[in-house]
Amino acid sequence: MNEKANGKIAKYVPEIRGTLRDHMINLPLIIRESSGIKVFGKRIKSLAFTTDIAIIKNINADAILAVYPFTPQSVITEALVAASDMPIFCGVGGGLTTGKRVINLALNAEFNGAMGVVVNSPTPNEIVRAVRDAIDIPIIVTVTSERDDIEKRIEAGTSILNVAAGKNSIDLVKKIRKNHPEFPIIATGGKNEENIRKTIEAGANAISYTPPSTAELFKGTMERYRNA
Repeated sequence: MNEKANGKIAKYVPEIRGTLRDHMINLPLIIRESSGIKVFGKRIKSLAFTTDIAIIKNINADAILAVYPFTPQSVITEALVAASDMPIFCGVGGGLTTGKRVINLALNAEFNGAMGVVVNSPTPNEIVRAVRDAIDIPIIVTVTSERDDIEKRIEAGTSILNVAAGKNSIDLVKKIRKNHPEFPIIATGGKNEENIRKTIEAGANAISYTPPSTAELFKGTMERYRNA
């Protein structure tokens, strides 16, 4: 039954759950209050920051932000896209990995079915521009500091900004939003609901969320096994 809440009709949403797949990671509900970003017709509000396929198969995020601290490899992109039920935005370097290799990795990511590519903060604008000329999927550029020249990033062909400035993320989102009222922004919101809310209020369209590690998730299960 639909009920009115604050003058609006609150729609009842049927939910189907399973016995074996009931134990999954549910992201904080506050993330649903963000506007989201429409990419190829799909509205994305939450992105899980992980490359763990087991977690990817058991999390309710809208998309996956697959960035990792190693040299990007096509085989990793292929495995993630093949295993995931949701869109993948995969890292293609830009820091230690640069130049033509970034362009080739971006092309390969598009050919393998990634919804977008992510380049690191040190990526030169000329590389962003070259990637823009080579692919048709979105380019997400990571922003880590107020020193980043946002205007130049946008001019180079950035599709979405990914704000990852640690404790300064909320302030940086506010600054970018003030100067660019409609530009798409993803931002880290932390695991605290209050911080996520403040990040959304600052102007973030979507939130990247770091799920607990497999070891953290296993901790409670192993305790139960030991006590059984």
